[in-house]
Amino acid sequence: MGFAPQSQPGSAMPDTIFVLNGPNLNLLGTREPAVYGHETLDDIAGQLEDRARELDLEIDMRQSNHEGHLIDWLHEAQAVAARAVILNPGGYTHTSVALHDAIRSIRTPVIEVHLSNPHGREDFRHLSYVGRAARGTIAGFGALSYLLALDAAARF
Repeated sequence: MGFAPQSQPGSAMPDTIFVLNGPNLNLLGTREPAVYGHETLDDIAGQLEDRARELDLEIDMRQSNHEGHLIDWLHEAQAVAARAVILNPGGYTHTSVALHDAIRSIRTPVIEVHLSNPHGREDFRHLSYVGRAARGTIAGFGALSYLLALDAAARF
């Protein structure tokens, strides 16, 4: 499974949830498994697709190590009328005013998601610029965090 854009500009996608993943999430399963678990991004995508089918929704899942791609995809989510965005910004959580501003600039609801609990980790991880703009945050439940976010997004 690739994580490239699936939507066509201008096409309405009201039953689609964008799932955007930031830097280093392509390394899930091998990067610090004691913190992030052994599941890969492909594993999480499969779980989300199964649950989305049950909810009569579609998932458009993407990953990039580049901040500008995430911003472009947030704008695209609004342009195609996606129902919601689930965003794991990775390390950009604590540094990206640009992602904060992009979230604030769109009407599409954004749910911030994290595999680990940032508040239970190093002090620098306690601040979330993304969380200050997102509709809500789900963190600390491993891959289940994504499924909980999908269940919440289905209610928008």
